[in-house]
Amino acid sequence: MTMTTPMTTPERPVTEAAERERTPAGQCFTEILLETFRLNGRLLDAGDRMTRDLGLSSARWQVLGAVDRESTTVAAIARRMGLRRQSVQRTVNSLRADGFVVLVDNPNHRRAKLVQITDKGVVALRAAFDRQVAWANDLVRGISEQDLDRTLKVMAALRARLEQNAP
Repeated sequence: MTMTTPMTTPERPVTEAAERERTPAGQCFTEILLETFRLNGRLLDAGDRMTRDLGLSSARWQVLGAVDRESTTVAAIARRMGLRRQSVQRTVNSLRADGFVVLVDNPNHRRAKLVQITDKGVVALRAAFDRQVAWANDLVRGISEQDLDRTLKVMAALRARLEQNAP
């Protein structure tokens, strides 16, 4: 059995020290980051509730949407969505077991199969998007299109910077 020693209590909380060191823009970004984490959790929960009776979850819906227009590999889905390949592979395996997708030969790669949506997947995806349209329109009621567009541009710029600085 390993014994651990308790951490000594710092003079002030670590978060307080970090807040003092951030620029006003850095502090604002940190608040945006925390709000994004909270929003992501709520969006995933809403997506799960919206599609549960269709046999989908937010993750399954996201992967089905990625192969709606064209078949692609698990690795390509992961790259495009900013997800881990292993996570996408587990989701694809689950979708495949339930008949929403099939794996087909890839003419460009012997081992990396293409994920292809089935008729069952198309029906579920169409129903999910029909629900999402009404939900999205209702959710943004009262928020200006200009504010939404500005938010989108800032988020895209931050994502692009993160992608440029990725190791």
